[in-house]
Amino acid sequence: MFWCVGAFIVSALLFYPSLGLLLFWNILIPVAPALLVLAPGLWRNICPLATTNLLPRHLNLSKEKKLSTKQLAILNLIAVLSLYILVPLRHAVFNNNGFATASMLISMAVIGVTAGFFYEWKSVWCSGLCPIHPVEKLYGENVLFTVPNAHCDKCMRCVTACPDATPNVNPGSGVKNVYQKITAFLIIGGLPGFIWGWFHIPDQIKLTTFAEFFSVYKLPMLGLMVSLFIYSLIKIFISRKDNNKLTAFFAASGVSCYYWYRIPSLFGFGIFGSDGVLVNLRGITSVNVFPIVTVATTMFFFYWLFLRKPNKKSWLIRPEYASKRMSVKQKLSA
Repeated sequence: MFWCVGAFIVSALLFYPSLGLLLFWNILIPVAPALLVLAPGLWRNICPLATTNLLPRHLNLSKEKKLSTKQLAILNLIAVLSLYILVPLRHAVFNNNGFATASMLISMAVIGVTAGFFYEWKSVWCSGLCPIHPVEKLYGENVLFTVPNAHCDKCMRCVTACPDATPNVNPGSGVKNVYQKITAFLIIGGLPGFIWGWFHIPDQIKLTTFAEFFSVYKLPMLGLMVSLFIYSLIKIFISRKDNNKLTAFFAASGVSCYYWYRIPSLFGFGIFGSDGVLVNLRGITSVNVFPIVTVATTMFFFYWLFLRKPNKKSWLIRPEYASKRMSVKQKLSA
């Protein structure tokens, strides 16, 4: 059903762009960060891209190769860099162009499906290249509940450690090689400042020069660098046992910053007026309502991610392990 919803949104982006842009950028995406905080496993189950990208494995058309730890770490680093490259382009291209947004989503699906013909289950896309996955790991470290796995009927150990079945997973979990260290540093330390900078750039309707095009990166990158500096400075003065609390603090800062700006903009009270509006309530609702709402959401996320005791829950229930015997396809590809 949710795959059909995704297909409908992509179709709307192509043929009814105003509707598609509204559904994708102003309804689906604003809900996503809160869902990743409370139930990332639910999102992992219903994500239309994930369902599409897992088709080769469900149809037994995959060669079922497994990634090494280093290969997975490189894919995770590419995912973080892709996130920081693509999100500012919303202001320049995607927020006002249904065809461009649909093309981006279709391209991601093609990459994921192609990888699925060669590699095991969720390894390349869902736990590797997906630009949302680093945010899943940052926000989803202390979930509300664990749900059954809708895709994996057997655990094939496609990645180690599995983000779906590792309790309180975060970007710093099990960091060993340099690629993992860079990835964790960029997403934990950089995301809050990046989000702050992103909300201080207006959507660009008409871009005539390269300078105008790349101007959408200026404040997000500045915010990212400042946030990374603060993160690095704090790390100097805390012990290693407090690293998880620091990660939780920056996760809470990131998602709180997002809703601090996004909630008012959804109802016409954003910094740049009509940008990102779902329902315009100007003249109907007092602007004084939104500070109360944003303070409340900030308090909630800091309680949920930073103050609340870790509950030792994973995103999804791990299915039973598959037999240790290699499948025919694995033997042929070995």
